[in-house]
Amino acid sequence: MSRTIIAKYVNPWKYRREQQQQHRIAELRTRDGDECRRCRRSIRFDLPSGHDKAPTIEALASATSEAETLDCLCHRRCNADSADNTVEVTERVRRKSEAALFASSRKRARA
Repeated sequence: MSRTIIAKYVNPWKYRREQQQQHRIAELRTRDGDECRRCRRSIRFDLPSGHDKAPTIEALASATSEAETLDCLCHRRCNADSADNTVEVTERVRRKSEAALFASSRKRARA
């Protein structure tokens, strides 16, 4: 028996989620093509799911409604890079850089 058939009976919910994700990736691939939404490089669909250049589904909030989302394909690494681009993180980085700039200007004033 193949590995997917065994997984189908051992953990049917996980198998179903994986099948739904593969179906959704195929739909997005026909709609958007084979390029990453962020870096515009081609995505390799033959790689395992944990690989950096493997396809993932990125959910973008649509402008029409908060409940609806617009999905697109991107590399796993490109999707991971966008995880830190939240409002809180950018504000924290801004404050940290301002504090470093203020500390360096105080050191110059003392010297």
